[in-house]
Amino acid sequence: MSAALSLRNVWVEYGDKIVLERVNLDIDEGAFVSVVGPSGAGKSSLLRLVLGQDAPSRGTITLDGKPLQPKCTPDRGVVFQRYSVFSHLTVLGNTIFGLECEQATFTGRLFGARRKAAVEQAEDMLKAVGLGDAMNLYPAQMSGGMQQRLAIAQALVKRPRILLLDEPFGALDPGIRADMHSLITRLWREHSLTILMVTHDIQEAFSLGTRVLTLDKSRVDPHAPGRFGATVVYDLTLDRRLAREARLAAAQVDETHPGAGVSTSPEPVSGITIDKINNT
Repeated sequence: MSAALSLRNVWVEYGDKIVLERVNLDIDEGAFVSVVGPSGAGKSSLLRLVLGQDAPSRGTITLDGKPLQPKCTPDRGVVFQRYSVFSHLTVLGNTIFGLECEQATFTGRLFGARRKAAVEQAEDMLKAVGLGDAMNLYPAQMSGGMQQRLAIAQALVKRPRILLLDEPFGALDPGIRADMHSLITRLWREHSLTILMVTHDIQEAFSLGTRVLTLDKSRVDPHAPGRFGATVVYDLTLDRRLAREARLAAAQVDETHPGAGVSTSPEPVSGITIDKINNT
């Protein structure tokens, strides 16, 4: 794998308040990076930088060696904890909307062959996330898990290289959450995504990610809480997870063993490692 995204000496400052400081990262193509840390440690700020919503106060961010522009582009998709769906549109309409905005900048509507192609693309993505039989439903008619599947379809229908997840499963019940873990793992493999996921769930971070980053303040001034910002205090590569994903990928193309390697249940995680993260 080669580094796709690089952050060099990145700072985020708002007046006298420093949110992030001295962030240096190289994120490989195809990595699944989980980001954990206490509230207020700048995890969502980091996602906004990569998405292009915000620009760093200092430092540089590059994608494939080129400066990352502070604007949202189709090569980066995002899924939030709150479902980013339009209540007045059907499931299919929600999924097509992004394609129409991208391909028909002025009218916001596609017609003829272009619309037919967009519909087919949206239908394929909805089938991939398990909503093939719900295309004519409206969000109010759907469960929370279904709406989150729709939000993922919205993000992936434009084929982004980088998918950003901001606590996307935090509001879901445990059973639905496990299903969503399986879904996002499968989509990550099938679409060769690079994923950056913020989560407060340590077990989720380790079970899904190939790499776990902890953001926190390495220095604190009790008299001036905003004087110092957070940075990467732990950076753990999960070799077992990487090896397991390689085995799963190999099993999928092994026609002599149909169905092998389909399970996405997490492997046991070292309690010592989790305790280390929890104590930051």
